Amino acid sequence: MRRLITVLAGGALAVALGASAAGAQDVKQDTRDIRQDRRGIRSDTRDIQADRRDVARDRRELQQDVKNGDKRAARGERADLRRDRKDLRQDLRERRTDRPDLRQDRRDRRRDVRDRR
Repeated sequence: MRRLITVLAGGALAVALGASAAGAQDVKQDTRDIRQDRRGIRSDTRDIQADRRDVARDRRELQQDVKNGDKRAARGERADLRRDRKDLRQDLRERRTDRPDLRQDRRDRRRDVRDRR
């Protein structure tokens, strides 16, 4: 009987320690996810800034080409302007989807920390 109690107590202790380790692992993974989301948002923000600069430059060049009467160059600038605007919209869309992911990962980490206690 004493042996059975010792085995059961040891098993309960192992389960408790295993659950604690699993909780710590979840917190670490959530922290990694948060860092990755932040990196993605920063990268998207840099891309957006670059795209906005490209769009502004293309607009200036297009105005200059129209002013000079260079239709071929203006056509090329319009195509470049469309591509840059498309890139800008895509980067804005990506950043909009990354922000909810970041919020969810923060919620997950808070929940895992709370559950660990």
